[in-house]
Amino acid sequence: MTAMAPTRTETDLSFLLDRTSHVLRTRMAAALSEIGLTARMHCVLVHACEQERTQIQLAELGDMDKTTMVVTVDALEKAGYAVRRPSRTDRRARIIAVTEAGAEIARRSQAIVDGVHRDALRSIPDDEREILVRALNRLVTDHLADPVENPQPARRARERSK
Repeated sequence: MTAMAPTRTETDLSFLLDRTSHVLRTRMAAALSEIGLTARMHCVLVHACEQERTQIQLAELGDMDKTTMVVTVDALEKAGYAVRRPSRTDRRARIIAVTEAGAEIARRSQAIVDGVHRDALRSIPDDEREILVRALNRLVTDHLADPVENPQPARRARERSK
């Protein structure tokens, strides 16, 4: 005897958001790779261009753990797009300063990111696009603004050492 699947009573919002987010990230990664950047590199550069920020502040803005942030900044330094330097206000803190080349690549990458977002939104009729964006903004500022503490947090895969 085969068990019957439960009847879904609501739209599978998790699937819709996960799927669109996944596909958008793959498109973003492909587009940014054409100029040698990752989405994380773009995120760090853009936020570091806005104002003087520490590695820790940039990691929080980009939702990156410490190890990922270090690897990302190492890649930016190697490419000549950023440098680490001591903070003017807290000598223990390290600031990520964007070089001229980094500022230029950040302008190019922002145009790419804007284009990927524009293309995705163009696939929706104008009147529905406004409603979708307004509804998503409401979700992220209201009901889904903050993650819930989980007694058994999801484990991240360990990165292999090279």
